[in-house]
Amino acid sequence: MTELGNRLKEARLAKGLSLDDLQTMTKIQKRYLTGIEEGNYSSMPGNFYARAFIRQYAEAVQLNPEEIFETYKSEIPATQHDELPEQLSRVKTHKQLAEPSPKVLDLLPKILIGIVAVGIVALIYYLFSQHADKNSDQAVNNKKEPAEIVKSDNLKNDEKKKDTKPKEKKKKDTTKGSTAPPAAETPKQDLAVVQSVGSKSTYELKNADAFVVKVVSKGQTWVNIKNGKGYSFFQGMLKAGETQSKDLTKESEAVIVVGRTMDTEIYVNDQKLEYAVPPNSVVRQDITVRFVPKQ
Repeated sequence: MTELGNRLKEARLAKGLSLDDLQTMTKIQKRYLTGIEEGNYSSMPGNFYARAFIRQYAEAVQLNPEEIFETYKSEIPATQHDELPEQLSRVKTHKQLAEPSPKVLDLLPKILIGIVAVGIVALIYYLFSQHADKNSDQAVNNKKEPAEIVKSDNLKNDEKKKDTKPKEKKKKDTTKGSTAPPAAETPKQDLAVVQSVGSKSTYELKNADAFVVKVVSKGQTWVNIKNGKGYSFFQGMLKAGETQSKDLTKESEAVIVVGRTMDTEIYVNDQKLEYAVPPNSVVRQDITVRFVPKQ
């Protein structure tokens, strides 16, 4: 047994997990997990898979994979030769994408001609509109002003009296039709990512009166729900269809440790939390939610 195998096995036993439990969490066959603990990588499909299995094993037992790979790099098999074909295929794909197709080159002159034609039409329209505006201004200036009709003082006084009466009625009508201003809408709660590094993501919950966390298992996963001080409200395995709900309104922070994110859904006040890091990229994640109550 190698030093790497000893450390991984000790971490597994400290979590109270058997190889069968680890196989369920990581979907890695038990014989490969045994090979990792014994330092026997010959039974695995290749060096690339051996490194991937070691990374998943470390995440499942809450060890930092980067630290493991740096500390035991002499024991872990390298994958330079395995990754070479993949790198070559990527270079070829980028080269194919960079090369313009012959159809695009054939259409390019037609596109340029179309752009020039549209520009000419727009210029003609602009010049024509400017000329039309000038003619209309001249026509308006050439018109004679109508003769002013002089009214007597008596007629003016009568018209003033007629004008004042309808205005009073309009004022009365406006008072009848007055309505109260609409009530302000209550803002919805705001659950947003503020930081994401590696397998750890931090969220902030604002505009909420309560702080209720619910974890729903779609497969089989290991979950730990605790507050910012490290006190655990629930820790254990959840089977498919099982849920755990905790009211953390009195807490300012909650940490949800998920052993298998692709089979786990998290809800905060019935709002589904979207993982900042894709579950297929990092299997085990630590989710921190900071609760900022309304003032």
